[in-house]
Amino acid sequence: MNLTNRILLAMVAGIALGSIFNAMLNSGGVSESASAILNAYLIDGLFDVVGQIFVASLKLLVVPLVLVSLICGSSALGDSARMGPIAGKTIGFYLFTTGLAVSIALVVATAIGPGQGLSLVTDTEFTAKAAPALKDVIVNIFPTNPVKAMAEANMLQIIVFALLFGYAMSHAGEPGQRLAGFFRDAEGVVMRMVALLMEFAPYGVFALLARLFSSMGLGAILDLAGYFFTLAGLLVFHGFVVYPILLRLIGGVSPASLLQKMRPVWAFAFSTSSSGATIPVTLRTVEKRLGVHNSVAGFTVPLGATINMDGTAIMQGVATIFIAQVYGVDLSAGALFGVVLTAILASIGTAGVPGVGLITLALVLEQAGLPVEGIALIIGVDRLLDMLRTVINVTGDAVASVVVAKSEGQLDMDVYCATAEQLDECEVRAS
Repeated sequence: MNLTNRILLAMVAGIALGSIFNAMLNSGGVSESASAILNAYLIDGLFDVVGQIFVASLKLLVVPLVLVSLICGSSALGDSARMGPIAGKTIGFYLFTTGLAVSIALVVATAIGPGQGLSLVTDTEFTAKAAPALKDVIVNIFPTNPVKAMAEANMLQIIVFALLFGYAMSHAGEPGQRLAGFFRDAEGVVMRMVALLMEFAPYGVFALLARLFSSMGLGAILDLAGYFFTLAGLLVFHGFVVYPILLRLIGGVSPASLLQKMRPVWAFAFSTSSSGATIPVTLRTVEKRLGVHNSVAGFTVPLGATINMDGTAIMQGVATIFIAQVYGVDLSAGALFGVVLTAILASIGTAGVPGVGLITLALVLEQAGLPVEGIALIIGVDRLLDMLRTVINVTGDAVASVVVAKSEGQLDMDVYCATAEQLDECEVRAS
């Protein structure tokens, strides 16, 4: 069985086993002592330990991989002056798809009405964190201490430093060429570390999902079925209809190849709920399996993991309509346009901030004149939906990489068109 199928099998098995444990623990058919042992030694013990080690290993590779990939990519483009157009196309594509995502979400959610006729009461309290001022966000993009930026995994600052360093390296003559060779070698080593980690991915994915679904009941989903399935359906629509259309119309390539090769990345994104932690796997897939040149992928993937929030934008649109309907507030056309604009700006304005999804939703609700406390209504199902949102976000990163690379002549069509099985066979031979 190849790695992709092993990861997907582990994903299904983890969800199934976790759901079985949850049913056992909540049905009362298990004694208190057995329940305590199951929680202490298996769910919060073995599964938790394996899952946390797996996520920590992924995060371990994020900073070195982003740093060396961007330095190699920007040094390769340093003499061609193409970094500016690549950056402009990437940011423009991300903002366009974010605006499109929230617009579709608003239209569909208004038509479906997931919050109509509901009178929900929740004991959960929610206090929105203050969003940073746009001025502070722009200033903080530029690092004062690159070592500190790497220690804190500040992606935007690392991106800026790596771009400047790579550009300077390409213009430093012979010393720059020697240093470029070192970073190319370092990139090969880090990529090999990613490949080694992926061999253990099925165990990490299984442990993460088994623990999560052991503690997650279906009651919250049933209480908010309208909201949950509206949002989940829109996320699937965006990932499997909107993105393929954009790939075909703008990129001029077949979407089937990308969707086939993204399955392992989806499993990582779903189990970790973190675009940042998934960067090593996304970047490896985009470069090695989709044929995007390092000079493009090294920029588009880290930046996308930081500012590309199509899944979050869809959540903001559906949640805004849902909360407005629950509270009986009619939103005008101007308010809805403000929601779209706020969602687009917030995707960059709150980049890299912990809990960014709820912060941006709080900004959107405030702009629309809705009570921020309404976020407490959806917190119960947000964890599972966050997993789906992350899948859409990483798919958007890959789509942008392919579209931008194709426009720049940096897409290897032989690799892109090859099947996953053919690439697996080539990797086995190479190893």
